[in-house]
Amino acid sequence: MKQDCIWCQHFRTLVRDVAHGMFIITHSGLAMVGLTAASLVLALWLNPQWLRATEGEVFNWLRERQVLLWWLPENTAERATAVSLQDLPRSQAAVAEWLGRKYKVAPEPLAALVAESHALSKKSKLSPHFILAVMAIESNFHPYVQSQAGAQGLMQVVTEIHEKRYEAYGGRLAAFDPIANLRVGVAVLSDAVKLRGGSLEEGLKFYLGGYALSEDGGYVAKVFAEQAQLDLVAAGQKVPVQ
Repeated sequence: MKQDCIWCQHFRTLVRDVAHGMFIITHSGLAMVGLTAASLVLALWLNPQWLRATEGEVFNWLRERQVLLWWLPENTAERATAVSLQDLPRSQAAVAEWLGRKYKVAPEPLAALVAESHALSKKSKLSPHFILAVMAIESNFHPYVQSQAGAQGLMQVVTEIHEKRYEAYGGRLAAFDPIANLRVGVAVLSDAVKLRGGSLEEGLKFYLGGYALSEDGGYVAKVFAEQAQLDLVAAGQKVPVQ
């Protein structure tokens, strides 16, 4: 009986020591967590840029996991067809700014179109300023404009005729997506130039009205004049927008 009591005493001592050790560890751990949290809050308060970056990361983490969607605003910036001018080479940024002043369009969406035109130029073998000039004359950079003939979007592509070209972008409604419309329009324009023996002038006429076109109404001259102005702007010259 006495031995049992001694064993019980040792057991109680062991339990008490373990409990005391757990308390110390937990207390120290919570203290460290609190100290770390306080230090982090102080650092973020002293550095507003860090705070904004942290908030952005938290919001993105919540969006990706669809947490509390009822109050968290949707991040639509990722869907916007816009690029900061600072992300473009100086010549491209100058072109975007000039086009923005001339056509009264925000420069950031134009910057995205300028950058895309340069990317498409490599594949189509068409000058990026030639592509931008066609866009300017066709739509004044209005992505939702539609002609009486059914030509739609920035490059005024007749969607009914070229509907198959939009399949890769999700269907005919992609005609109103600026980048999709630009890519399809450049593909159609490139094919027109090739069909007319590589002549930009004849390719433009075919792009405008096909085989039935008899008079372009000065369309070709307008495109080339716009391209010439863009070339000057990109070269650093001051070109009036009038």
